Amino acid sequence: MQHTTISYSDTGRFSTLMSDYLAQHKDLKPFYGRFPNVANFEKQAKEKLQLYPSSSRKTLVEVLKKQYETIENAPKVHQSITLLSEENSVTVTTGHQLCLMTGPLFFIYKIITTIKAAYKLSKKYPEFNFIPVYWMASEDHDFEEIQSFLFKGKKIQWNSEQEGRAVGTIQLDDLDPLLDLFEQHLGSKPSAETLKKWIAISYRNSSNLAEATRKFVHFLFQDYSLVVVDANDFNLKKLFVPAMAMELKNQKCFESVATQTQNIKKTYNEKFVPQVNPRPINLFYLTSKDRYLIRKEENHYYLEDSDKKLSEKEMLNELEEHPERFSPNVLMRPLYQETILPNVGYIGGGGELAYWFQLNHFFETHNIPFPILVLRNSALLLSEKTAQKLNRLDISTKDCFLPRVNLINKKIRQISNIDLDLGFLKKQLEKQFDYLEGLVAQTDPSFEGALKAQLAKQNKGIEALEKRLLQAQKRKLKDQVQRMTDLHKEIFPNDALQERQLNVVEFYLDHGGEFINALMKVLDPFSNEFSVIKY
Repeated sequence: MQHTTISYSDTGRFSTLMSDYLAQHKDLKPFYGRFPNVANFEKQAKEKLQLYPSSSRKTLVEVLKKQYETIENAPKVHQSITLLSEENSVTVTTGHQLCLMTGPLFFIYKIITTIKAAYKLSKKYPEFNFIPVYWMASEDHDFEEIQSFLFKGKKIQWNSEQEGRAVGTIQLDDLDPLLDLFEQHLGSKPSAETLKKWIAISYRNSSNLAEATRKFVHFLFQDYSLVVVDANDFNLKKLFVPAMAMELKNQKCFESVATQTQNIKKTYNEKFVPQVNPRPINLFYLTSKDRYLIRKEENHYYLEDSDKKLSEKEMLNELEEHPERFSPNVLMRPLYQETILPNVGYIGGGGELAYWFQLNHFFETHNIPFPILVLRNSALLLSEKTAQKLNRLDISTKDCFLPRVNLINKKIRQISNIDLDLGFLKKQLEKQFDYLEGLVAQTDPSFEGALKAQLAKQNKGIEALEKRLLQAQKRKLKDQVQRMTDLHKEIFPNDALQERQLNVVEFYLDHGGEFINALMKVLDPFSNEFSVIKY
C-alpha cells in the first residue's frame, strides 16, 4: 500500500468546526477537555483511575464475560477482559449503530482508530493497560438507518416488521431470505467461504441483532483484542441509577447542555448549529416493543403517547427495581458510557464530536472526567487501476476531492488551447470605471449609483460569456469530460465520500484478512490528517 495524507480542510468535505478543533482554535478550547495527543493520555488515565470505582470494574468484567459466552475461541478478547479487571486498566472507546455487515466503511475506520490508539498508548505508557472497546448502540430505535448497506453499487435491504423496538433486541427470523440472496453474490473463492461461515454463525445462529453484530465484528477483528460491549444490561444500568435518578428529579442535562450550547455560540461561533437539542428529561422508558419519552408535570411523570402516569416515588421505585427499562438518549448516553467504563478517550466522527462539545459542563455536574475526543481516521482507497486513471488525466489528490462540476471546470481550463479565464477583462473594466468615477465626482456625484449599476451589469455580461465559452469547450472536449465524470463517480459514489457508501465485505472478498491488517499498519489515530491509500 502507498499511503499519503492531506489536511481535512483541503478535502473540502469536513466542517469548519472539525478543522478548528484540530487546529486547537482558542475559542473552542473551553468546550472540551484535553486535546488528543499522546502526551495528554497519561494525565487522563491517572485522573480516571482515581475516580472509577472498583465495584464498577468488577461488574463490567462479569457482564462482559457473560456476553462473550456465545463466542468460541476468542483468546485475545478474553485476555482483554481479564486485563480489564486490573486496577491499572483503562479503555479507549468508539460507538456505532448495529448496521448489517457493519454498514458503511467508516465504521471499520472507527474500530481501527480505536485499536491503534490503544496499541500506541500501551506502548508509550506500559504502566497502564489501554483496552480497545466498541460500544454497540443497541438501544437505538432507528431501524431505517441500519436496515441496509451497499454492495457493489446495489442496495441490500432488510425489510422487517419489528420497527419501533430497541434494535439490539430485534429477532433475526426474517433475515434468512436476504442472507440467501446476498451470499449468492459472494461467489466461491476462499474469502467468500470465510464470509459465509461468519454470516452463518453471526446472523443465522444468534438470538438477536446485538449478539449477531458482536460476533461479526469479532470475526473481523479477532486478532486485535477488541472488546464489544452491549450496555443494554440490567447490571450495567444498575451502576447508572444515581445519574438517572438525578435526571428524573432535577433535569440537570437540559440546563447544562442548553447553557453550554449558548456559550459555544457566544464564545466560539454564533453560527454553531447544535447537533442535538436537550429535552427536559433525557431518558426513555422501554417496553418489549416500544420506547416512550418521559415528561414531568408538577409531581407526576407521564409516558408520552400512553396512558401511564406515575408519582415521583413510583417512578424512582421503578428505576431502582427495573433499571433495564430506562434508556439514556443521545445526550445522556456519553455520561452512561463514561460511568460504566474506565474510559479515557472517545473515537468519533465530526458530527459525534460536535455534540460532545455540548456536554463537558454536564459531566462536571456528575463529577465524571470528560474523555479525550479523537477524530476517527478517514481514508480514500484507490486501486492501482483508479490511481493510473488519475495520473493519465493529470488529476492531483487534492483536486480529486473537488465537487464534480468544479473539478471538470478546472481541468477543462487547464487542458484547453485557449484562455477561458476572462478575469483580465474585469480588471480592465474596473480601471476604466475608476476613471469614470473620477469624472462623476468632479461633475455630478448623483451619477455614482448609475455608474456602479453599469459596472455590475458589464461584469455580469463578462461572467455569462465566460460561462458560455466554458460550456462550449466542454462540448468540444466531451470525451475528457466523460472520463473525468466517470472517474469522479467511481471515487465518490453518489457524490459522497467513499467511506460513507462502500462496505467492508467488497474489500474482504478481494483481499481477505490482509485488508484489515494493511489498514491497521498505515492508519494513525493521532495524525489529524485524511489518508489516501493506493493498493
